[in-house]
Order: sequence, then structure tokens, then C-alpha cells
Amino acid sequence: MQALVCHAPMDLRVESFPTDPLGPQQVRVHVAHGGICGSDLHYFQHGGFGTVRLQQPMVLGHEVSGIVAEVGQAVQHLRPGQRVAISPSRPCGQCVYCQKGHQNHCLDMRFYGSAMRFPHIQGAFRQDLVIEAYQAHPLRDDMDLSLAALAEPLSVGLHAIARAGSVFGKTVLVTGCGPIGNLLIGALRRAGAARIVAADLSAAALAVAQKMGADEVLNLAENPQALDPFKADKGQFAVQFEASGSPQALRQGLEVVMPCGVIVAVGLGGDSALPLNALVAKELELRGTFRFHEEFAVAVRFLSEGLVDGRPVISHVLPMGEALAAFELAADKTKAMKVQIQFNTATA
Repeated sequence: MQALVCHAPMDLRVESFPTDPLGPQQVRVHVAHGGICGSDLHYFQHGGFGTVRLQQPMVLGHEVSGIVAEVGQAVQHLRPGQRVAISPSRPCGQCVYCQKGHQNHCLDMRFYGSAMRFPHIQGAFRQDLVIEAYQAHPLRDDMDLSLAALAEPLSVGLHAIARAGSVFGKTVLVTGCGPIGNLLIGALRRAGAARIVAADLSAAALAVAQKMGADEVLNLAENPQALDPFKADKGQFAVQFEASGSPQALRQGLEVVMPCGVIVAVGLGGDSALPLNALVAKELELRGTFRFHEEFAVAVRFLSEGLVDGRPVISHVLPMGEALAAFELAADKTKAMKVQIQFNTATA
């Protein structure tokens, strides 16, 4: 079969890759669509991120959907021809964190397309993928597989909401309206947020935010002081989701989030200097959020039942033969939101 393999920065190749044997508890899937994530871009552009570096060629990708081609002899709940969303997360189930129900912090995690361990965990951007049966989440027979490939980034947003606690009836700020930020907005609307304000530097991204359910959008490139009115009375937002990775956006949150409010850091932006006196004086809570686990099944249900409509987030779908162009497009935020690759034309 063919797979999308990153060898080094700016060295991305479509090349032959061995097909894995099928175990009794496993399922073979013809991959349909795969979404290009920020981490995929980091591997493509820089060969990694932070201290994580490519040490060997690695298949990229972890946001995928597909059609079941074959099931192992012990698999009873899946059938060939069934459409599925595929969770990229394979926790060990045995470590102290898995036993506590914190599988996203598994000490022996095998997450598709990750160079965090060596040998690297090969990714899912390939035509044929053998997965554990528990990774396959069934979809409606008529489910759009492009839409289903959004389950992973939507899961990230759902876990961020879980980290924030209840948002029901609250006024919420989302800074950073990329794919995760915008899917998060759709999830916040489903979770009962009373008012959602979205802030970004891109008019195109904010247009998507409106389609996903934002009540008000603020273009900080056109008006850098757009958040100033929300500083009144020690802050107007109960919760901020910082999805841009911008240190400045995080610092602004300290000014516009009300006392005893919560700031959830979703985006990765490296080290940031924060005015801790503001954090202390307003009794704010700064919380991190990392991946997901049980939220994946919820994301699949939301997408499958139309409870969250992710279609505005998908800007482009290109065939596997144009993978390099797809990555270059995904890197240009002025032209693209979520760029997906179609791996098997028969699985549209």
C-alpha cells in the first residue's frame, strides 16, 4: 500500500509501506479521509517540535476515518463495509494513570504519528490500516467520512470543556479560531454556553467561528483594543479557552476573565511569562488540557447525529497524490482552515 512518510524537514514522500497482519482482536480499515493537524505540520516543516525530533522516517497523521475491510476472528461488533471513525489513542490500560481513568496521561501511550518515543509510532496517513477493534467507532451507513475525520480535533475541544467544568449559562471567550478553536465553539454551543465571544487575527477564521456558533467575533488585527471593554469590573468572562498558543492572548485573558474564573490553555506556544500578581489577586485558575479519551465516542456521536456541524471547518480536501500541496496549503492560514487528504477514492 501507499503511505505518507516524513523523512526530514520538508521531505514528505508518498511511498510503499508494508501492510500489517491482522490479529484476532483487530480490524483492517481502508482509510478514507485524514485531516492535517498542527503536529503534522511541525514534523513536515521543522522535523518535530520542542525536544521531540524525527529520528527515523515516520508515517504522519492521526485524524482519520475509513471503511472496515476485514475483521479479526474474535471481533463480533464490527462488519466489513461499515463506516468508522478511528481513535488514534492506544493507552496501555495498565499504568497508574490508566487505572485512575486518566488514559490521556498513559505512561506507555501509543498515539499515531508520534516521535515522542523510539521507535516512533507510525501514523495513520496510509491507504490500509490495522487497528485494535476498540479504536473503531461505528458511524451511520450514509455518514460523510470527511466529516467523521473531525472526531479527533473535536475530542480535543470536548476534553478542554471538561477541564473547564460547567460552561452552562456562562459567558465564554475563545482566543484562536483555528480548527480546534472553531470546533470548540461548536461544542460550547452544545454544552449550553450563554454567550460565546471569539477573538482572532484572521477575518476568514472569524467567519468560520460565526458559522460554528460564536455570538460575537473580535478581529484583533483590525482593532487590537477590541477586548478592552471586557476588562470592566475586573472582567466579563467566566471562562477563557486560549487556543492560539499566543502568550499575549493568555496575558489578555488575565485582564478580561472575572475573579474566580477559569482559563484553559488549549494551544501550545512554548514558554510564557505571566503576571502572577493578577492571577493571585483575582483568584483565577489556569488549567492545562491534553488530548482526550472518553470524549472521542462523544465527538463521534455529536458529528454522526448532527449535534455539532463541523462542515464550516473543512476548507479543502485533496487526493493523496497531491499530499505535498495539501501540506503547503494547510500551512497557509490565510487560505485554509482544516485541510484533509483523501486516501482511497472508493471510500468517498
